[in-house]
Amino acid sequence: MEIWHVRGGNRLFGSCRVQGSKNASLPVLAASMVLPARSQIRNVPQLRDVDAAASILSHLGCRVERSEGEICIDSTGVNCAEVPHELMAEMRSSVIFMGALLGRCGEAKLSLPGGCQLGKRPIDLHLSALRAMGAQIDEEGRDLFCRAERLHGADITLRFPSVGATENIMLAACAAEGRTTIRGAAREPEIVALQDYLTSLGAHIAGAGSDTVVICGVSPRPEADFTVPGDRIVASTLACACAAAGGRIILSGVKPDHFLTVLHFLNEAGCDIIHVNDIVEISSSGSLRAPGSIVTAPYPGFPTDAQPILMAALLRAEGTTQITETIFENRYRQVSELRRLGADIRVKDTTALVRGVKELHGETLTAPDLRGGAAMIVAALSARGESRVIDAGHIKRGYENLDDRLCALGAEVWIEHT
Repeated sequence: MEIWHVRGGNRLFGSCRVQGSKNASLPVLAASMVLPARSQIRNVPQLRDVDAAASILSHLGCRVERSEGEICIDSTGVNCAEVPHELMAEMRSSVIFMGALLGRCGEAKLSLPGGCQLGKRPIDLHLSALRAMGAQIDEEGRDLFCRAERLHGADITLRFPSVGATENIMLAACAAEGRTTIRGAAREPEIVALQDYLTSLGAHIAGAGSDTVVICGVSPRPEADFTVPGDRIVASTLACACAAAGGRIILSGVKPDHFLTVLHFLNEAGCDIIHVNDIVEISSSGSLRAPGSIVTAPYPGFPTDAQPILMAALLRAEGTTQITETIFENRYRQVSELRRLGADIRVKDTTALVRGVKELHGETLTAPDLRGGAAMIVAALSARGESRVIDAGHIKRGYENLDDRLCALGAEVWIEHT
């Protein structure tokens, strides 16, 4: 258990390089075992989810060598197609290994994954797509038994642009015979990153970033070198922290286009935003105004992962902000805790009304999940006095040294281990 102590009232100033993307790193790590090759993957954040992915790869027979910010994976020795329940339970995105194992081994045994409990996140899109490619999948309780003597290409239309399903299909399709077309594909930057990495392994893929992705097999290469892009949700978190606390910060190592909707609403709330290439400058007086209506949506819409964090930044904004959550039904788990700081938030169905208050006060809070925990830290930075955020390890699943990064910008944040 960790207790994050945050003393509010300090403005943030300085520069910060954004860590590598968690949501890009994890599918790339899973993809490293699709073909027998040696991969050098750079700008990998040091996170608990990354630790879990590395443990799965080691269990499957890969040689995994880690140094600061880099992971070298030799997948030539893969000798297992089963991921134990205790490893699957570490993170939701472990389901991505299903497509990778089917493609490499022709079979996979996994259990339903773990991770943050944000509501129903069924994997039926994954299963139906892989079945369309020739996989036989049996479900016994929480266990999945997958087999495919020979995967074949298919024309797959997703009824929802699921990131995980798109990634699983891409991985399996690399080993399938013929052409696979994904229509209604997720368009997130992480899909583009996965395409870039698979291309470096010799895969023939095109269309990532659009709603149609085409995979036509692979011409294997023995080595790959790939750099993970910056994390757009971490960048959003730091930008929201500056907006709430006030100050001026410069973020580097992340493409502004990847979180433009967040920057748009921060600008609407009164922040000055300047961005060039991979540099973003955010200036805030700390006195914000409500930016109006915010609706989460698949990329390029406003990201659900940033919703709790932007909500936290707007707790003292003049006026009322309306937020509608369309992706996860349990994405408002942070609300009851933010109210303990003095926030005025009312939730009805999928819509939250955030009425700005003049002042927040320090309190003891409990992080319900990864982004909810980050939201509490952002809110506490603009509260009077000291707050304590009790966390069962959620925050470090997605943020590398967040306490040190915030302290380097002038915040007072420290972690107590219990």
